[in-house]
Amino acid sequence: MKAAFIHKSKVDKLFDLLNYIILTTVMMLVLYPLYFIVIASISDPMQVSLGKVWLWPKGLTIEGYKAVFSNNQLMVGFRNSLFYAVIGTVFSLVLTLPAAYSLSRRDLKGRNIFTFFLVFTMFFSGGLIPSYLLVKDLGMLNTIWSIIIPGSVSVWNIIMSRTFFQSTIPNELLEAAKVDGCSNKRFFISIVIPLTTPLIAVMILFSCVSYWNSYFNAMIYLKEHALFPLQLVLREILVQNTVSFSLIKDQALVDQQQQLAMLVKYAVIIVASAPVLILYPFLQKYFVKGIMIGSIKG
Repeated sequence: MKAAFIHKSKVDKLFDLLNYIILTTVMMLVLYPLYFIVIASISDPMQVSLGKVWLWPKGLTIEGYKAVFSNNQLMVGFRNSLFYAVIGTVFSLVLTLPAAYSLSRRDLKGRNIFTFFLVFTMFFSGGLIPSYLLVKDLGMLNTIWSIIIPGSVSVWNIIMSRTFFQSTIPNELLEAAKVDGCSNKRFFISIVIPLTTPLIAVMILFSCVSYWNSYFNAMIYLKEHALFPLQLVLREILVQNTVSFSLIKDQALVDQQQQLAMLVKYAVIIVASAPVLILYPFLQKYFVKGIMIGSIKG
């Protein structure tokens, strides 16, 4: 059966046209800075400085990428960030999902009290100095665990996961499983986890992005450069370049170094953002579904 033809008035057509114009403008405002970084990273820095690079790269060069991939410190930081993101995400899933499922169970005594204390930490924290002393007393200072463990649990993720469990896993399913002799542990592993694929995908995305972009904990807790994540390595390089420029007397050499630093800056943005941009399309459908389910009920 063919869909009925809906006749639009001139006002409706004008309204649609304005919507398309507004949405296209917003899309361009969001996408163009990303596109500019890409073309600037392979353009002559002098052309970029003069404002001649708008739509297409000019004076093609890959010196910035050569400098990035030839810098051992950058590659060590890239490897460390990847390690922190993977291991930290595993820790986050192992801790967040059981906690959220437990809080979603109506038969858990005192679950409102636990929820209150969790939410309380979202508004009030011990502060930087107590956190530093705690990490130090636990012997995690200047170790990989000072990056992974403190950021492994997010109260927001627990609350969102709890809401997902409440709206997705019916109590009747648990009662039917208990009749068949299923324990709580087996029910969670064999039934709950397979039914929460969208939620797990969302948690993976949130955790990976959080660990990948994290630099503050590393700046506070780490001293060895071999443990620095990529974000902290980039900060060190920018600081060093600023200091080195002030020590060079030859203006021509300063200009040359600044141009190379500009290329490196754009190239590093691309290299640092690529893993997250590659990961997101694979999780997008689960991401949308998980967010909507977790936000409607609860």
